[in-house]
Amino acid sequence: MLIRLVAIAMIGSVGLAGFGTYRIYEQGQRDERPAADAIVVMGAAQYDGTPSPLFAARLDHAVQLFLDGVSPRLIVTGGKAEGDRTTEAASGRDYAIAHGVPADAIQAEDRSRTTLESIRGVAALMADDGITSAVFVSDRSHMLRVLRMASDAGIQAYGSPTPTSPLEDDTVAGGLAVIRELGALAIYLATGRSP
Repeated sequence: MLIRLVAIAMIGSVGLAGFGTYRIYEQGQRDERPAADAIVVMGAAQYDGTPSPLFAARLDHAVQLFLDGVSPRLIVTGGKAEGDRTTEAASGRDYAIAHGVPADAIQAEDRSRTTLESIRGVAALMADDGITSAVFVSDRSHMLRVLRMASDAGIQAYGSPTPTSPLEDDTVAGGLAVIRELGALAIYLATGRSP
């Protein structure tokens, strides 16, 4: 009987992991870009004010959405790690300005260190301005969790994953990103927290 229960649990776990992987993949393939109140760029590493290649790819995609008229407002996110001299949001803001987005069209959420903190900070900024809808920009593997958290925070959320992320050309890194997202999504769904 115990062996049967263990087998059922293992099969169930594999099934859940398979379904989760499918949902991460499926959401990452959707490029939703309706007219929205804001475009939100999820932060990533920056090096002394220069966005990492991953962050730059997200920013490039978000800037193009802005220039295409998806929204008149861009929100950049991300705080700073210990020892950093600037924030992800500040480096993202500078990058967007250098690539054609007017400074007065950009807002920054610059205190967060996790996806959930970023989403909650963005939700507060949006509530202060009386806006409700946003197109979120991140990597394909990140989109499902971002959109779930944004929806839970009361945002009418759409996803537009960047097609030029360095993860697109690196099978190992892309696979590891999906595994990380499976774990992070499971933690969020079970506890309401973000790793």
